Amino acid sequence: MVLIRILKSWELPEREVTSETAFLNRRRFLKSAIAAGIGATVLPILGCQNQSQTKSELIKNTVPLPDIPRNPNFAQVDRPVTKQIFASRYNNFYEFGGTKSIWRNAQSLPTENWKVEIGGLVKNPRTYDIDEIQKKFPLEERIYRFRCVEAWSMVVPWIGFPMKRLIEDVEPTSAAKFVRFTSFYDPQITTGPGFHLGSLPWPYVEGLRIEEMANDQAFFATGIYGRTLPKQHGAPIRMVIPWKYGFKGAKSIVKIEFLDRQPATFWNTLVPKEYGFEANVNPTKPHPRWSQATERVVGDGPAMSWERKPTLPYNGYGEYVAQLYQT
Repeated sequence: MVLIRILKSWELPEREVTSETAFLNRRRFLKSAIAAGIGATVLPILGCQNQSQTKSELIKNTVPLPDIPRNPNFAQVDRPVTKQIFASRYNNFYEFGGTKSIWRNAQSLPTENWKVEIGGLVKNPRTYDIDEIQKKFPLEERIYRFRCVEAWSMVVPWIGFPMKRLIEDVEPTSAAKFVRFTSFYDPQITTGPGFHLGSLPWPYVEGLRIEEMANDQAFFATGIYGRTLPKQHGAPIRMVIPWKYGFKGAKSIVKIEFLDRQPATFWNTLVPKEYGFEANVNPTKPHPRWSQATERVVGDGPAMSWERKPTLPYNGYGEYVAQLYQT
């Protein structure tokens, strides 16, 4: 008997396509946005990184999460998992600065006694603490692609639970059509050195349609690489929406509200022509200032030397989510 394995869509090899030259232009927006009332001093995207930095320093303030089962439906993609040392020191977290090397600044994030308030149009409004969340909702590991709107990507082993489990617990009313997610913000703590934040629409807010949140792919992450989330990844709980660009994944969530209308969100408010509310990964729809046809896979060496891969529609998860957008 010959066994034939049919690859999932996200495992299919694809030919390389023409490169985009404006890979770093999102930084240029932040540097030139003074005319729009935004003051920012932005350092180079990689910043000054100490190559001798040890793994233990990058994961401080985290604890192991032993015996977490891996969901077999999300156990592999078409490339290796990104090495933790790269993923843990190459992060967007504008509350702590405008470069990718914000992991040191992010250690000032206070995560003790963390609570998440759930409200709005629900039958069971409540406030969870993070320990209750990790006990109430069974945790699993999922290996997901992560695609940034800036045209770089990773493969990440998240630990957490499907968002639909929280929906089941709080029971939204029939009037709930959208969900707003609000991140922690304290200007006395989260102002990154050399990066003026006062004119930006803080706190960071993101949103989904309730059907998107209820899709099995939508995930709350409370861990990564077998441990609780490091602060630079959005400890202690963040959104992971793998078919959308990464800015849709709000970090360090403190409030979730079910609403009857579409909420204003951070980047869509700031630059609506460039960052849509929907923000699904789409290689045929370029960003106004660069192509989205390909992506660079985060790894060792200078960013422009990273391996280039074709961008997949919905980041490779179309068979699970495309029906959400059929008209």
